[in-house]
Amino acid sequence: MFNMEVVDDRANSGMTVEQLMAALPEGYPHSFLVIADSIAISQPDHPLLVVDLLEERGRQFRAVAAVISQIDSNLSIANMGFEEFAGLVDDGGVFRGIEGM
Repeated sequence: MFNMEVVDDRANSGMTVEQLMAALPEGYPHSFLVIADSIAISQPDHPLLVVDLLEERGRQFRAVAAVISQIDSNLSIANMGFEEFAGLVDDGGVFRGIEGM
């Protein structure tokens, strides 16, 4: 089960990360955003933009769509922090998962 909320709203199309963060309601309960932007849509492994809302607000990295559940699960139980995932990106700046998870 995911501890995330999916927002599929064309009104968000073209917004910057800063604009999306500013549009979050007060008391937003999640610690990060996952954004399907033009880069994510245009590449075969769909490297989604992951944005920290808690530890270092605005810090970001990309993660392939297939591993978003690893990020969600580990952050939701505080098994890993955002900075740990950000530190595990490949040379292209994309997190592709942790073997054995």
